[in-house]
Amino acid sequence: MNIVVDVASWFARPENWSGSGGIPVRFAEHVYYSLLALLIAAAIAVPVGLLTGHTGRGGFLAISLANFARALPTIGVLTLVVLGMGLGLVPVLVALVALAVPPILVNTYEGVRGVDPQLTDAARGMGMRGGEVLRRLEVPMAMPLILLGLRTAAIQVVSTATIAAYVGIGGLGRFIVDGQSQQIIEQILGGALLVVVLALAVTGLFALLRRWVVARGLRARSAAASSA
Repeated sequence: MNIVVDVASWFARPENWSGSGGIPVRFAEHVYYSLLALLIAAAIAVPVGLLTGHTGRGGFLAISLANFARALPTIGVLTLVVLGMGLGLVPVLVALVALAVPPILVNTYEGVRGVDPQLTDAARGMGMRGGEVLRRLEVPMAMPLILLGLRTAAIQVVSTATIAAYVGIGGLGRFIVDGQSQQIIEQILGGALLVVVLALAVTGLFALLRRWVVARGLRARSAAASSA
């Protein structure tokens, strides 16, 4: 019970909410690193997933590379990049992008490949060209899985962006790393709690986004498939 009181006391200290090392600034830094890494990963993985899923070519290679990248330890990737490039934001982004690309790529590919072939044949029979079939049929049908991949990647990135603190960058990981070095347990737990809150906020945002961009029928269909 004392630790709960200590953590609450840490949050209540005014000095933790002001200055360049305060909670608002560290929170904003964490969001910035995470969002930047997610956008870069999506810019890489979504087009590749759409292209390979639509054409059926290169899918095995893309998925194999994605699964290989998924198996790499993020902290190990960060260490190697730091050794090659030095400290800074770039090594952190490289490690986070490598973490985020696999779930986005795999889910985008599987979403497009999972579209009923009879629907694509019917669309082509109506005179749609390849690009129109992808844009007007396959992408909307695959959107639940694409968003799932983006959500998974976002949560992983938010949870792992704490590694930025190990190479001298800010973010919420700063509270954890500094707390460990100074043996301040309430600061470590406070930083970890902030990361959990941010991850929950990301989950909520993607739930709202899903309701906005996914048709109601597709939402019901994907919910039934996941509960089956």
